[in-house]
Amino acid sequence: MKTHLIAIFCLVSISLMGQKTYAPAWESLDTRPVPSWFENAKFGIFIHWGLYSVPMWSPKGTYSEWYKYWLDRKTLLGNGDFTGTEVYDYHKKMYGEDFTYADFAPMFKAMSYDANEWADLFKRAGAKYIVLTTKHHEGFALWPSKEASKSYGRPWNSMEIGAHRDLVGEYVNALRKTDLKVGCYFSLREWDNPLYNRETMDLFYERHFFPQLKDLVNNYKPDLIWADGPDSMNDKIWQVERTLSWLYSESPVKDSIVVNDRWANNTGRKHGDYYTREYSNTNSTYNKPWEECRGIGFSFGFNQNEDLEDYTLPQALVLTLVNVVSQGGNLLLGIGPNANGKIPPIMQERLLQIGDWLRVNGEAIYGTRMWKQSFQWSKGNREWKPKGKHYVSGNEILKQTIHPEPGYAVKEVFFTKKGNDVYAILPQYPKPTVILKGIKVTNKTRISMLGLDKKIVWKQKGEDIVITVPSLYYDEMPCNYAWTLKLENVI
Repeated sequence: MKTHLIAIFCLVSISLMGQKTYAPAWESLDTRPVPSWFENAKFGIFIHWGLYSVPMWSPKGTYSEWYKYWLDRKTLLGNGDFTGTEVYDYHKKMYGEDFTYADFAPMFKAMSYDANEWADLFKRAGAKYIVLTTKHHEGFALWPSKEASKSYGRPWNSMEIGAHRDLVGEYVNALRKTDLKVGCYFSLREWDNPLYNRETMDLFYERHFFPQLKDLVNNYKPDLIWADGPDSMNDKIWQVERTLSWLYSESPVKDSIVVNDRWANNTGRKHGDYYTREYSNTNSTYNKPWEECRGIGFSFGFNQNEDLEDYTLPQALVLTLVNVVSQGGNLLLGIGPNANGKIPPIMQERLLQIGDWLRVNGEAIYGTRMWKQSFQWSKGNREWKPKGKHYVSGNEILKQTIHPEPGYAVKEVFFTKKGNDVYAILPQYPKPTVILKGIKVTNKTRISMLGLDKKIVWKQKGEDIVITVPSLYYDEMPCNYAWTLKLENVI
């Protein structure tokens, strides 16, 4: 018996010694490898859902989820010229002067919310991971967070008021029935939390922020934490090293969790497992996995003030995904359910249109990496700049691909790679040939078009490959929006 106990002790000791522990210091934290699922996923869906989903209103070109901030501060930021009082004026006229933002809480009932229906839609859209705003900047929690209600001195979570449901729990349970990864957006800033100011940040962290984050992680075991809103406070004030050390070394998801870079005003594109961008359209590559996030319109939360022309076209959404992935990134595309939990039909349609394209072309997206070049340019000026005072429209990608302004070049081919295979994604169907520059075939090369069971004719011409594709009737086209040539064993 004694011999057996010693053997068991030795095995346990060896096992514990093999587990990596990360010290609360960047020198240690930055050595942690990023779980591979994230860089392979490529396409995620961002859900902004909270009390702001009750009014669902903001001037065009601004974020509707910032309704409370616009209302209280009488200011606005976005694309457009504003007086700053637009939300305040709307609120007063719509709800009356005595109606406060907190009065929206009983109206946030989620009566149409069916997390299983959401999960089915996201699967059909071809997404691989989902991120839900478990708590936005107003501090209202979508799970039974005792810290939320205690800090605000009133019911301030979805179990105690409004829906009287654990909305995060239902979301997690539905996604766990699929292979979708579970992401939780978690706001650092809280506009009205009495402890949220520079003088009491230690108390805010100890009494509210850290125990609330632990509660979320311990209860729901997410695959991803999407931190946001550090304001002008650095990593020491936010105690980021301590937080990530717990996540990476002690939490129940220590080996699988992925986190972004928005934990302090000095961690962006320096620390975290991946870097983030928002409503941009620049050409960039990074030394870590990265992600571009944007809504289908100009707001992450649903904005009933937006019209059809404010929504990104399906072709532009597909090309945005391709543009990001060709540069090594992921696309996190935002949608905004209404207060009852219904995803607007136009957003459902856009997601399904992306899913239709991915069913044919997903091989060129999922699990791929950057090739030696991300795009092939046409002749012309490559320095075209998208319009937009703060947020770039998703439709601007069309001017970089199929509708250029006079004198400007377009990205006529996007490239991704997987092993020895290269994928050339074409924004326009060839008429009838396409020249791929600087690519050489080998004696093992095969070229085909994804989704098309017809022969592709090609030949090497100097440093280029000249490819002729068959002319097709509309109903023979393998997909809409963009077409993928698979180049096997090329150099």
